[in-house]
Amino acid sequence: MTHPVSGISRRARVLSAGLAAGVLVPLGVTATATPAVAAAAPQVTCTSAQAGLAAKLTKDITAALKNRKGTVAVGLHDRTTKTTCTLRPTTSFDSASVVKTTVLATLLWDAKKTDRKLSARESDLAYAMITKSDNAATSKLWSQLGTGKINGFLRAAKMTKTVPGSGGYWGLTRINAADEQKLLALITAKNSVLSDNARAYILKLMGKVVSSQRWGTPAGAPSGVAIHVKNGWLQRSTHGWRVHSIGAFKGGGHDYTISVLTHGNSTMNYGVATIQGVAKAIHKDLTPRTAASQRYTPTDTPREAFVAVPGS
Repeated sequence: MTHPVSGISRRARVLSAGLAAGVLVPLGVTATATPAVAAAAPQVTCTSAQAGLAAKLTKDITAALKNRKGTVAVGLHDRTTKTTCTLRPTTSFDSASVVKTTVLATLLWDAKKTDRKLSARESDLAYAMITKSDNAATSKLWSQLGTGKINGFLRAAKMTKTVPGSGGYWGLTRINAADEQKLLALITAKNSVLSDNARAYILKLMGKVVSSQRWGTPAGAPSGVAIHVKNGWLQRSTHGWRVHSIGAFKGGGHDYTISVLTHGNSTMNYGVATIQGVAKAIHKDLTPRTAASQRYTPTDTPREAFVAVPGS
């Protein structure tokens, strides 16, 4: 049974694959068993124009993730210091509500092509979709746009690995950290895909997210820095809780974006804690002179009750 609002199937999808390996052994040579070698775990990779910053970020993000269970992908880009960090940038996750930012960007991109403003209905739906993570509003806009327009925007944005959920199930859109960082880059800097007004509108709504959903990447941001965020959370029978947070931050001498995607969490709050550990490390390393008392702390504890409908 499926729920069209959430875009989530209640039946777990199970993908099984068989792999047969053939080994040729030359005549006269005895084949010996080779001990299995475990693949090295993906490592945090950072580069920066600021001396010492890449090494510090690499160390501190890695430390924040030590002993954390589940799969975590990270993307960071700071325009000011030309700093980039990645971890599992191409690993794919169910989007949950993070896709709502893409839905809004698609709506504005499509409107730009015909040089029209959003209708009052569209504006109301967009506001509810982003600030409150309203599922019904998202379903209406998703249906209006259709996957044809969604895919058109993804091509224009060069988000080549993002795959819209089929059958109207937007919550099962497949995303990765690299593409989410591309989206945030378009929202936060002048480009030919989104107009300046469209970018300002998206940031405005991401800056008005209700307090109970302002967790994740904003944790640890210095006071005075503009915070723009969109989160997603979803529980399924496979990979447990998906918990994601994407954010854009500007001020204090920096202009940066962070994406943290996770699944395999035992609870929603466990995923939130993992994301916030990474976020705090990043904000601290970029703005080391800011006192702890001057950093943003989410005021409301994330509550699973907000996931009355899966895909929230």
